[in-house]
Amino acid sequence: MHTEDVLVEAYGRIKDEVHAAVVGLSPDELNARPGGTANSITWLIWHLTRVQDDHVADAFGLEQVWQSGGWVDRFALPLSADDTGYGHDPRQVAEVRVDSADLLTGYYDAVHEQTLRALRDLRAEDLDRVVDENWTPAVTLGARLVSVLSDDLQHVGQAAYARGLTADD
Repeated sequence: MHTEDVLVEAYGRIKDEVHAAVVGLSPDELNARPGGTANSITWLIWHLTRVQDDHVADAFGLEQVWQSGGWVDRFALPLSADDTGYGHDPRQVAEVRVDSADLLTGYYDAVHEQTLRALRDLRAEDLDRVVDENWTPAVTLGARLVSVLSDDLQHVGQAAYARGLTADD
């Protein structure tokens, strides 16, 4: 298996889990906040998608799908256009709401497709390229891609847990 094949497989698993976490849920279930204050399924899926979109676009010199695909307008959130959800307080989490799972999966699928296009020509030596010098040590493409995978898998797991708490499955 080649480098890009491993990453495509890993990112494909996120897509499967995103769809499983939201399929068939009502807006009330998507937007519910377990315990009244925890992150909603909507926020978790939106955030993991925004992080993937932001980080992959930056690492590969691409425009974010959030802006280029018009998703910022479709979501119409009362947040800045570059907001990814990082550091959101409970009030900001509450502002991230949707009327259907289709909006969440549509945005995720568009980001996933851009991610796959970026990964298709990846070579093993590309993983050593520095993509962010704001950290010590500087972040390589390989570290960034693994970081996004880790963050996304954690958040989609949280969404699946929240689904179990709120959904009438």
